[in-house]
Parts: sequence; structure tokens; C-alpha cells
Amino acid sequence: MTTQAASFIKLVQSRFKFGLYLFYKLPAAFLAGVRVREMSEDRAVVSIPFKWLTQNPFRSTYFASLSMAAEMSTGVLALAQVHQRQPAVSMLVVNLEAAFFKKATGRSSFVCEDGALFQQAVEETIKTGESRTVRARSTGKNEAGETVAEFYITWSFKVRGTK
Repeated sequence: MTTQAASFIKLVQSRFKFGLYLFYKLPAAFLAGVRVREMSEDRAVVSIPFKWLTQNPFRSTYFASLSMAAEMSTGVLALAQVHQRQPAVSMLVVNLEAAFFKKATGRSSFVCEDGALFQQAVEETIKTGESRTVRARSTGKNEAGETVAEFYITWSFKVRGTK
């Protein structure tokens, strides 16, 4: 594990510090109740509750709220790899695919286990100077363990200052 990744994981695991980070950088996620429940260099678990701010008119969690949690489960793994890197590496979502299987009516948890793909892509973009993409999978389950949604989020990485 890189020292940068370890530093970012420590930040995420501090509920107070990461709560402040969400409040200032991603206020919608903070207010919606998106929370990182577990994180390692390879895996992240992010949850979102069913509540007034995350609901749709059909008495389930709004798809955009589910998307926010799914994106964060992949995004924290990506951020761990670009955190304090020299040279600096930028990251951006370039594609999102989603499939919904069941109404999300309680807390939903999204799991991404593609941390190694992010590490490889960032290392390659630093080494070659060329952009790289990662298509990460995030699976959302309800409290009963049933799959409610599956997302594929494609991230692009490139060294800052290159064209």
C-alpha cells in the first residue's frame, strides 16, 4: 500500500474528519446521509438511508441517491490512489451504467472491490503520461442482502498538466 493511500484511508476511517470533508466538498452526500462504512485499499462499502431527503414519490430511494452512494463506493477507492501523488493525477467520471432490480426501501449498501484496478491505472498513467480508464462495479444491496441495483462507473485518470 502506498503511503498516500494509507493516509487517505486513515482520513476516511476518521468519522469526524471525513464528515467534515463531505460537508465541505460533497454537501449533498453529507445531507443525504451517505456514509463510508468500511474501506481498505481494495474494497469500500458505502451506505445510504431511505429518508425524506433520499426518497422518490414511489416510497423508495430515489435513483439519483442510489447513484450517489454507488459513485462514492468507487470514488473513495480512486481518491486513495491519487491522494497527494507526485506528479498530481486528476480523476473524472466519464460514464455511468446502472441496472435496478428491486425497490430500495431501507438502508442500501454499495460495495466496490476494484481497488487494485484503480492502483494499476494510476501507476500506468504516471509511468506513461497517458490517460487511463477504469470501469468499476458497485453492487447495492438492501438490509436483507438482496441486490437492489448494480452500477458500472467509468473513471478517467491523467497526470495534471498533460494534454
